[in-house]
Parts: sequence; C-alpha cells; structure tokens
Amino acid sequence: MDEQLFYIIPTLLISFVIHEYAHAWMANRLGDPTAKSMGRLTLNPLKHLDLFGSVILPAFLVFLRTLGSPLYPIALAKPVPVNFSRLRNPKRGIIYVGMAGPAINVIVALIFSQLLRLDLNSTMVMLCECVIVVNMVLAIFNMIPIPPLDGSRLVMGLLPNKWSAKYSQIEPFGILIVFALLPLGLIQKIVWPLIIAASQWMGVQNI
Repeated sequence: MDEQLFYIIPTLLISFVIHEYAHAWMANRLGDPTAKSMGRLTLNPLKHLDLFGSVILPAFLVFLRTLGSPLYPIALAKPVPVNFSRLRNPKRGIIYVGMAGPAINVIVALIFSQLLRLDLNSTMVMLCECVIVVNMVLAIFNMIPIPPLDGSRLVMGLLPNKWSAKYSQIEPFGILIVFALLPLGLIQKIVWPLIIAASQWMGVQNI
C-alpha cells in the first residue's frame, strides 16, 4: 500500500476542516453570522463532514491510488452557509469569503515548505511534502470557477449583478458538472499540472 496514504488521509481531514473554518470565520468577520449560528465556526470535523464528499469520494480516490493512480485524493465538506446579503459589502465580501478557504490552504503549504529547508529525516520530509501537496490540491481544485467551488465566488463578485445571479443558478448542479468533466481530463490535463508545479516550487521532490 502507498506509504503516503498514512499521511494523506489525516492530512486531508485536517486541511479541509481548516478550509471550511476559514470560510466561516471570514463570513462572520464581514457581517454574516449564519455559519457561526449553525455551529460551523469550529474546527470540529464532525460539523463539516459530508457523506459523499468527505467519506465516499476520498475513499474511492484512495482506492484508485492503491491501484496506481498518481492523483492525490480530495475531500469536499458541506458548503459553509453564507447569506451574502448580510455582508457589509456583498460584492466584495463574496470574494473574500470565497478566497478565505484556498488562502488558508496556501498559507499552510507555505509554512510546511519552510520546514523542508530544515535537516529533517525521511519520515518528516514525507509528512511535510504530503501536507504541501494536499493543501495545494484543495486550494487549486477549489479555484475551478464552477459553483459552489470557491473560484465561482470570485467570478460572482466580479460579474455585474444581473450576470452573477444567472451564473449562481447552476450551483445545485455544479458538483455534477465537475465530475462530468473529469473524463475529459479536467483534472489530469489542467488542475493536476498546476498542483505539481506549485508543489515543486515549494520544494516537494516526490510527487
């Protein structure tokens, strides 16, 4: 079995929890306490778990990795509830809330990239590299501009209100669209090369 899986699974769980916490924290800071009132402003993973996205999907991707797939597993949590109309500046706030999740993952990855500069043993190097790659997977995958992924929040904030409203209407079908695009190579040809490039820039050697 891929030795990295012993690091990937707990790292993935911790990383997507802080990703969702960042969304909730930013929304609350900008004027919308919806997530906080629903118990989502927490690092308790049970509050963020989604049966399909947090359990079935990563388990399936872990299984594929044991068969030789080079792709790191990804997990999706329940979307953090945000009432964008309650934000003090909805157009700007939707961007900040959306970007908070990927931003915290990039910050974590950068911190661990600095640890790689130290004289670490092979186990610690593998752990640091795993943390970097997993967090870059979450950051870059979530920047795909298909609702409800975080990249769509950037698009909504930049579009005029009329077009933003129409664009947001595809959100109930967004995840289905993402996975329908997978056979066309969305991950393998576009997202995965970006993850590899970013991870290698941060010092990851084994990817």
